[in-house]
Amino acid sequence: MSILVMKFGGTSVADLDKIKNAATKVKREVDRGHKVIVIVSAMSGKTNELVGWVNQTSPLYDAREYDAVVSSGENVTAGLMALTLQEMEVPARSWQGWQVPLKTNSAHAAARIEEIPRENLDAKFDEGMQVAVIAGFQGLSPEGRITTLGRGGSDTTAVAFAAAFDAMRCDIYTDVDGVYTTDPRIEDKACKLEKIAYEEMLELASLGAKVLQTRSVELAMRFKVPLRVLSSFEENNENSGTLVCDEEEIMESNVVSGVAYSRDEAKMTLISVADRPGIAAAIFGPLSEAGVNVDMIVQNISEDGRTDMTFSCPTDQVMRAERAIKEAKELGEINFQELVADTDVAKVSVVGIGMRSHAGVAAQMFQALRDEGINIRVITTSEIKISVLIERKYMELAVQALHDAFELDKAA
Repeated sequence: MSILVMKFGGTSVADLDKIKNAATKVKREVDRGHKVIVIVSAMSGKTNELVGWVNQTSPLYDAREYDAVVSSGENVTAGLMALTLQEMEVPARSWQGWQVPLKTNSAHAAARIEEIPRENLDAKFDEGMQVAVIAGFQGLSPEGRITTLGRGGSDTTAVAFAAAFDAMRCDIYTDVDGVYTTDPRIEDKACKLEKIAYEEMLELASLGAKVLQTRSVELAMRFKVPLRVLSSFEENNENSGTLVCDEEEIMESNVVSGVAYSRDEAKMTLISVADRPGIAAAIFGPLSEAGVNVDMIVQNISEDGRTDMTFSCPTDQVMRAERAIKEAKELGEINFQELVADTDVAKVSVVGIGMRSHAGVAAQMFQALRDEGINIRVITTSEIKISVLIERKYMELAVQALHDAFELDKAA
């Protein structure tokens, strides 16, 4: 009997009616002959509420107690889901992370999964349990404390269980019916993809697409777990949603599969930095230590031993970046004339494994932006991605122009 992993996000289990709807989908898979491992998130909004309570109680909180509080939302959902399935005469049992146990490291609030032993769940399946309902997002540290995996960690939990139990597939149920060529709220011609490669999904997730959490896609790619993204609120069949799979499973790859964007970007420039060996390490080392997530990096040509260094980071990390750079300057580690922060930019990217075998994608992208009068401030490229920073007011126009330029309305 094959094992199927089904994950339901917060909007899919937001109230008792939605939990019953999700349970109906689980029962359907049980009736088809599958053993099912269900991963549940907290009810929509509950984790934010719990985090708020922690911050009100103790702004400089103990991370171990933070995890104890914020993990409780998933426990409630798991118990209610198991009870609902039992009312449907489906043998189900809820499991908290420590009961499995899902073993993690000790990095509270951002723990990494180290091992998921199968023995406890396998024994219960052998005794007649047909559904194991797992509280997502949580695990057990070596010290025996509850840990959490960071926001969006239930996706990672689901993929990890699928890998550990050699599941036939991991179905991620959410409030959208699949992965689209871009955000349908910006481009009404966006279309749902039948399949997308792990690498493409990883790039889209890291660029701001909210459908899947980045770590879950990394894990799926590493262990070759087929992922399917589909809607909790529609009738589904075997062909519903979008399958995230290995590149070899896609018969004909589109040159560009999607257009992603991030509006919360900032461009920071160190003007007239001394151009010497080790200057990049002197700049980005302190930024890394300060927890600044640096993305795009561009260095100008050196003149008279001086250069400009530009990088991008999330807008909510600008103050942290400024403090780290200024402290490094005060310590004499770097020398520059001025630090300029521009928080009025957005990042727009095109992604596609087809870029590997097609020339001219960059030229086509830049031409489309030029035709709309959109100036490019920073460019970075990889094997399957081209990203640009542009003025934020042009972000939606850029997404629409690129979607048209690469004819993504025909991509499905």
